[in-house]
Amino acid sequence: MKKFITIGREYGAGGNKIAQLVGKELGIPVYDSEIIDLAAKESGLSPDFIKSTEQNLSSGWLYTLLLGSGYSTPGTGTGRIGLGPQSLNVPLADQVFNAQRNTIIDLAKKGPCVLVGRCSDYVLRHCEEISRSEILNVFIYAPLADKVKRAVEENGLDPATAERDVKLIDKRRANHYNTFTERTWGNKNHYDILVNSSLLGIEKTARMIAQIARES
Repeated sequence: MKKFITIGREYGAGGNKIAQLVGKELGIPVYDSEIIDLAAKESGLSPDFIKSTEQNLSSGWLYTLLLGSGYSTPGTGTGRIGLGPQSLNVPLADQVFNAQRNTIIDLAKKGPCVLVGRCSDYVLRHCEEISRSEILNVFIYAPLADKVKRAVEENGLDPATAERDVKLIDKRRANHYNTFTERTWGNKNHYDILVNSSLLGIEKTARMIAQIARES
């Protein structure tokens, strides 16, 4: 069985609900907003601040720092990134990413789990304590019309506002992921499974992912 399931998702595609159902099927914890709370403790920033800014700010500063640091470099290292006193000069976006990265690694070290978003597929892939064979990377997408419909039903938005939000949030998620991972959000080469949640629906999609995790 795959021990770690990472779920990237388009906004409105039902990825959060699917993650919860996958965790329930496999009997393992799911970490989504919990990553924000734990990262807040790691960084000293407030949870509300992290939630409101984690995908609104982008920076390549951390990537440059890692390449020239004595800590880990993307693709090769695993250690916690301790910025120390110099963190006062670190852009807030990088502080948030750094804290979430450390949190994701700490959670994975505790045991099998489902991790939602926040570049978790990239973070775990470069953690030497975890074998690539133990990870199942999933990306959930759906047609725009279905994402807008879900946003309307779940958030009480009018269709025009919902469509605007779907496009904007997906753009922010892509910018965030592309900046901090040097990869492309949603690219098939970076995931084991890409699934259209509208094809089978939320529950059946979750069961399919859980079954793949058990048997692969």
